[in-house]
Amino acid sequence: MTEATSASGPSRRRFLGVALGAAGVAAAGTAGFGVARATEPGVPAAPGPVPFYGEHRAGIATPAQDRLAFAAFDITTTDAQAVQAVLGSWAAAASRMTAGEAIGPTETAPQAPPVDTGEAFDLGPAGLTVTVGFGPSFFDDRFGLAGKRPAALDNLPALPGDALDPARSNGDLCVQACANDPQVAFHVIRNFARIGRGTVVMRWAQLGFGRTSSTSTAQQTPRNLMGFKDGTNNVKAEDAAELDQFVWVDDETDQPWMKGGSYLTRRIRMLIESWDANYLADQETIFGRRKDTGAPLTGRSEFDLVDLSAKTPNGSLVIDADAHIRLAAPKSHGGQRILRRGYSYTDGTDPQTGQLDAGLFFIAFQKDPRVQFVPIQRMLGQRDLLNEYIKHVGTGLFAVPPGLGKAGDWYGKSLLT
Repeated sequence: MTEATSASGPSRRRFLGVALGAAGVAAAGTAGFGVARATEPGVPAAPGPVPFYGEHRAGIATPAQDRLAFAAFDITTTDAQAVQAVLGSWAAAASRMTAGEAIGPTETAPQAPPVDTGEAFDLGPAGLTVTVGFGPSFFDDRFGLAGKRPAALDNLPALPGDALDPARSNGDLCVQACANDPQVAFHVIRNFARIGRGTVVMRWAQLGFGRTSSTSTAQQTPRNLMGFKDGTNNVKAEDAAELDQFVWVDDETDQPWMKGGSYLTRRIRMLIESWDANYLADQETIFGRRKDTGAPLTGRSEFDLVDLSAKTPNGSLVIDADAHIRLAAPKSHGGQRILRRGYSYTDGTDPQTGQLDAGLFFIAFQKDPRVQFVPIQRMLGQRDLLNEYIKHVGTGLFAVPPGLGKAGDWYGKSLLT
């Protein structure tokens, strides 16, 4: 423990008498449930449709919606044409769902299953985006794609603090559905699973509520389940230069089909009960920010410049040497940044401890995880004061190609044809 931490009050370790139990299990099946939250002022609850076709895939730099439905799928066939058919059907269905439409005719023969499951009828587009990615395992020898796997797309290495569940990690494909209505987002995962039956099987899934970062200057900074503002200095959709520098893949890739795309990583955490027993001063030391305003400990308001060199009158650092805000700062990583797009989750209680199974479903996009996410997470895993209250229980890396160009285009077309 550093001098600054000691000066903030009693050690956090005194509170470990509140049983830590198991970590909140992230990506824990489909048992998660949303929690109602008010829409922030100035942001409509159900905006119009987000364009489905474009240079970049929607759901990355799109202003973050309130709700998430995420799933990873494994492919169960070696028939490349069957995979093409599913990916084509997914794209066609997504183009209609993002426009607030049913995926097909709503009137079918009475003795045949409906084309659309129907739970999103009349709900409108709700700002829905559908983002599909490909995991490293998609590029094995089943479909002759080994030569098309980008060097940046590899299983994430073992990182400090990992307590990973293989059954809730990775996958051949991932689907991220974000919307301002939880039923609209869930509708995507349900219908994709239905469309893919016989060709893909769901590996794991997670519902998320309450975005934990702002991806637009028009959005207020939200709070995570620890009560702190999260993602104050995130990459914003309005900053095209930063998106080009840190998010969109460009000429540095060894695979031209990924130009204009991005890489999605997913990590999860939180130990709620022990955190709630900790002193406020200690919580603020761990994050390096005030809990009420979100201001750095060296400032007065949320967006004040973080002064990592500031010291107290007795010569100790104002922001602890191992505070989260310091270790996550671009200055600590050669200026590297990532676009964060995470969500809170809750899956009831842990049956072994009776404690809340809840935490942060961390999603981030970047152009090369080898030089962005991995070094950042490695430093955090080794030193972050927050590690006492979190566990990383799921992992995954997926390549998200550039946007679809027009009607008839489909996910993975440049790979499989």
